[in-house]
Amino acid sequence: MMDKTGGDGSSDAGSEPLTDGCRLLVPFTGRALWPPPIWLMRQAGRYLPEYREVRARAGSFLDLCYSPELAAEVTLQPVRRFGFDAAILFSDILVVAHALGQRVEFRDGEGPRLEPIRSARELQRLDPQGVGQRFGPVFETVARVRERLSPAVGLIGFCGGPWTVASYMVAGHGSADQADARLWAYRDPAGFQSLIDLLTETSIAYLSGQVAAGAGLVQVFDSWAGSLPQCEFERWVVTPTARLVAGLKARHPMVPVIGFPRGAGVHAHRYVSAARVDGIGCDTATPIAALRKCVADCPAVIQGNLDPVALVAGGRALRDGVEHILGEARDLPFIFNLGHGILPQTPPEHVAELVALVRRGEPQ
Repeated sequence: MMDKTGGDGSSDAGSEPLTDGCRLLVPFTGRALWPPPIWLMRQAGRYLPEYREVRARAGSFLDLCYSPELAAEVTLQPVRRFGFDAAILFSDILVVAHALGQRVEFRDGEGPRLEPIRSARELQRLDPQGVGQRFGPVFETVARVRERLSPAVGLIGFCGGPWTVASYMVAGHGSADQADARLWAYRDPAGFQSLIDLLTETSIAYLSGQVAAGAGLVQVFDSWAGSLPQCEFERWVVTPTARLVAGLKARHPMVPVIGFPRGAGVHAHRYVSAARVDGIGCDTATPIAALRKCVADCPAVIQGNLDPVALVAGGRALRDGVEHILGEARDLPFIFNLGHGILPQTPPEHVAELVALVRRGEPQ
């Protein structure tokens, strides 16, 4: 029988049995598990030499995303090395755009490049009928990872928030202000709504397929949510996320959903209450104390929020950052994470130290 990759199995002395043996899922029962579960956004990536070796063999970045054996391997690498409480599928939020038929490529040193779609007429280039075949290799990756993981280790699926994915599809690349998408939304809200609707329905199918293949939790990455004013945030972030969550829950009612509306700030309470997510990712700039108020009347797990630069720096910056977060979250249903993804220049030994500090629960 195949050996299964797992974490260190630590738990509170005398605690009641964990949910399905998986520490990651315990906070979603309302319990404040201590020390808290830990995983990190972008935990599989360029900072790991073993990832770079596989990436060199894969060809293009998308080739790696669509190669189930290689994608499964890089998904598992950080769990083997650091003993995280969860693996997160190795893929990219723009797989949804690619599956719809938009031309997408990833250029080294430049990031994603897409053929822009900037009008309702240009939406006709997209074909939702072909998404099932394109998503197939991703679902196979999820199944392979789940088979190789210990039951004690969670498996996280994900997609991008419709607003964030749309911002890339419209601009053709990442941008600092998402101006192209915002202009389309202001000038032709009905046309832009058609794109958001298409992404929402496609994302429901994408997440549902990941859950069916073995993901036990999903996260919605809305990395550019913070660029919108209140009314636009409501229309393009909150409402589509609420539809996405409801659509997924109709098929898989017991699977927790974490939303990560990066930069939401004062809109976070509305996001949690209206989108009905089970957890909210806390970005680097948002104090956990502020989110405590958000979840007081609409309970949700808080996840976050160490500064990724502090992880690069290591030393006192890392230790102080961990200590502060653990102090803020001590009595909460909480998952330790970063405020955004691991940076490529992060020393792996700093990640190992971070895990050790969180596992102790009381950093020195």
